[in-house]
Amino acid sequence: MLPVFKRAYDMTHSSTSPRCAGCQPQPHGVDNDRRQMLGWVASGMVTSLPFLATDAKADDVAMRLVDADAESDFKPLRPDDLKPGKPVLVYPFDVKTAAPKNESRLNKLILIRLAEDQMTPETKARSAAGVVAYSGICTHQGCEVKTWIAKESALACYCHASKFALLDSAKVISGPAPRPLPAVPLALDGEFLAIANVVPPTPGQ
Repeated sequence: MLPVFKRAYDMTHSSTSPRCAGCQPQPHGVDNDRRQMLGWVASGMVTSLPFLATDAKADDVAMRLVDADAESDFKPLRPDDLKPGKPVLVYPFDVKTAAPKNESRLNKLILIRLAEDQMTPETKARSAAGVVAYSGICTHQGCEVKTWIAKESALACYCHASKFALLDSAKVISGPAPRPLPAVPLALDGEFLAIANVVPPTPGQ
């Protein structure tokens, strides 16, 4: 784990902000993870999600993606497993250990298959076979972003109604969220969706 960036966290979590109304109380360690996550988001590090905070190397085995609702029979997802316009919550899947990479709610990603010709160039560059991936955690107060608004191609946070444009790098459409949802670049590992092999930036750079 990278160190907590307290100053960045303080910028996004003032004492006057309402606590996430839809989030259940978490053990002390989980709350620390939440603070760390918000710190990474506030620092603007696109690839700084907990499961990416490792020393990635060019020869590393790719992390595939599995349905977060699966309990034991984890099957890496292919692009054709996703119905267009239907978001799916997933976990990164470590091929070496044949298990999800840390089943914390902070590691949940949202996968969705969208029309490539409607994506901005930046969004398309991070996609694979029309599928994009974003953090499932709101950049406002750390609630889970779950509500799909088809007519806007947007995801909404049920806690404080922030909306994010998934065709345009999950930029904030409305609501109190200070930043877009962190985007996760995808690639194809054979026939399977996988997290593109990227090296996280060094803190402070």
